[in-house]
Amino acid sequence: MSAPALRRACRFPDVGKSKRNSGPKPDSNRAAKLAERRAAQEAAASAVVTRPFAGLAAECDLIALREFVPSATAPLPVTSGDRPVVVATVLPGAVAALVRDEETPTGFVGLQVQVQSPDLGADLAAAATWAAAGTPGESLTAAKPTADGPRLTDVVDPNAALDITVHQNFDWWIPEGVTPAPEVAATVEQANSVIMPSARLDADGVVAAWWVDAGDKAHLRWVRPEDEDALMLALARVHAAGGLHLGEGSRYAGSFRAHGLLVPVFDLDPEKHAQEWATATADLGDRLAQALAVDAPLTSDERRARDGLRGRQVTLR
Repeated sequence: MSAPALRRACRFPDVGKSKRNSGPKPDSNRAAKLAERRAAQEAAASAVVTRPFAGLAAECDLIALREFVPSATAPLPVTSGDRPVVVATVLPGAVAALVRDEETPTGFVGLQVQVQSPDLGADLAAAATWAAAGTPGESLTAAKPTADGPRLTDVVDPNAALDITVHQNFDWWIPEGVTPAPEVAATVEQANSVIMPSARLDADGVVAAWWVDAGDKAHLRWVRPEDEDALMLALARVHAAGGLHLGEGSRYAGSFRAHGLLVPVFDLDPEKHAQEWATATADLGDRLAQALAVDAPLTSDERRARDGLRGRQVTLR
């Protein structure tokens, strides 16, 4: 028995000690604090809205812009107000919104922000509402939506797709004709130095398929709108048939969950231009559509394929 344990075992009862020493033991306090922390974490997790952009035709692209596209903008189809509002991947300082002080003021809202609530859809609705009426030259650090605030489908046309412009730098942060302050210019230069070339594939039937050149290899990340379980079955059927690829120079790498949707990922030959993968991506989309239409039970090969695919899943949000 160790010396500390021996001392504890031989200790006499605390007779005549003050009540200060008669409370819960340190271990009990620690256990209570851990329980409180777990309860707080569980409460926070249960408050998170799983699909914050559900109900919008632009849901898949909004997830891409929120999670992995470095620099892109699109007019946000707001349902009211005379001022144009633009949604962007990220704004200077990662603020929620800003209004440019121009001849025709334009509101901007950012998706990749420093401060967020459990409901990113409510954040975007609050930021867009502020951007549509905010004072030119001001910015909004955090959206801070309220319980009775507007819902995203009330602020944004739910049937409108996004007309996205992909930028290969962050020069658009500085309005045309404006000479930035040295610290602003340095921030833009630093952001430009780490950006990875990106593109949104353009092909019939292909929505929210995004290519990125990561240096030693390129990737395609395709945000899919289907229910995760249904899509996983379709991926398994296609994989078992040998069709889960984009042709020569491609490999299925896995998938991740983001805001309630599944995002298959493919490793690609970086020597090919982004749009060279568009036709193959559309063909894969056709194979997935055919597999999604099948309601027969999985075969043994398809079940093995499904189990293997599930082993290559991660969750971002």
